[in-house]
Amino acid sequence: MSRAVVFDVGNVLIRWDARLIFESLLPDAAAVDAFLAEIDFDAWNLEQDRGRTWDEGVAALSAEHPARAELIAAFRDRWQESVPGEIAGSVEILEDLRAAGVPLYAITNFSAEKWLESVARFPFLASAFRDVVVSARERLVKPDPAIFELCLRRNGLGAADCVFVDDSARNVASAAALGFDALLFTGPEALRAALVARGLLA
Repeated sequence: MSRAVVFDVGNVLIRWDARLIFESLLPDAAAVDAFLAEIDFDAWNLEQDRGRTWDEGVAALSAEHPARAELIAAFRDRWQESVPGEIAGSVEILEDLRAAGVPLYAITNFSAEKWLESVARFPFLASAFRDVVVSARERLVKPDPAIFELCLRRNGLGAADCVFVDDSARNVASAAALGFDALLFTGPEALRAALVARGLLA
């Protein structure tokens, strides 16, 4: 079969930075750092990616940190402000691969609710891929090997036939251990060069 490319979404195709919201609500970078550490933001946010609803997540964390309830709710309500736009060079690569007939897939850690909002905002997320494995829908998150295996199984793919692109070194390592040709995303220019070297782009 022809080689497929499997993309991560956040910070590969669209920019995502949770700090953008809190920087507008807190006095300085140190205050943002302290707040994120206080609420263990990464662990909390991952549970939405694992399938917990935003209302459940906000309620649970606000109960633990009632003085921070307004900030916590603001992240849910203003989430799209954490996504300032697409990564133009990466989207151009995506379109070039599609034009070349390369099979395209995605595996993304994303909440179900925010995924729907993002697809509405960025239509290429709905049109470019033969399948998108959204973590919240599957109750699996990267770097768990099971989410990669699900993508392969569901689409009749072999890991050795897939180039996987992600900005997380942990996710890249997990995919590589399963036999994917796994690339750490550092920017569109380097990604394009890697795909040209593999004969997927001219």
